[in-house]
Amino acid sequence: MPENLVAEIIHGTLLTQARPAPTHARAASSLGGELYGPFDRGRGGPGGWIILGEPELHVHGDILVPDLAGWRRERMPELPFASAFELAPDWVCEVLSPSTAAIDRADKMPIYAREHVPHLWLVDPIVKTLEAFKLDGGRWSLLGVWSGDARVRVEPFESLELKLAELWAA
Repeated sequence: MPENLVAEIIHGTLLTQARPAPTHARAASSLGGELYGPFDRGRGGPGGWIILGEPELHVHGDILVPDLAGWRRERMPELPFASAFELAPDWVCEVLSPSTAAIDRADKMPIYAREHVPHLWLVDPIVKTLEAFKLDGGRWSLLGVWSGDARVRVEPFESLELKLAELWAA
């Protein structure tokens, strides 16, 4: 695929999208930055995670590229040498855009549930919301929806107070 496209294979169908818009990229980068120090590096937080932006996941015939994903180090102590991950993450975050929101919700969320990803966040930088879900018996349970400049503590990163306003900042 050309560098300006993100390609995924969902249920046997190749889907391509343009690279994220600046508001989308900013929200993903800001959230990744907030989580990286305390959870990936253990700086000011508990550590114990590997947090990556746009990892390529190969799971049972589907190829997904979440905006952010995290693996607990107890399940994945170090990065594999392969270019894609076959081990499903412990947390994924999809940053919604008008062109991808339906795919993220209707197609990718069920695949993440099938793969037993315990935590899923949906971030919408246009309406400025964070929705958090937890897998419960193979189904997603909504933990909450927060908006605007709320300060939140959300599983699985509840030890960090996240200032949502920083995700939308210009």
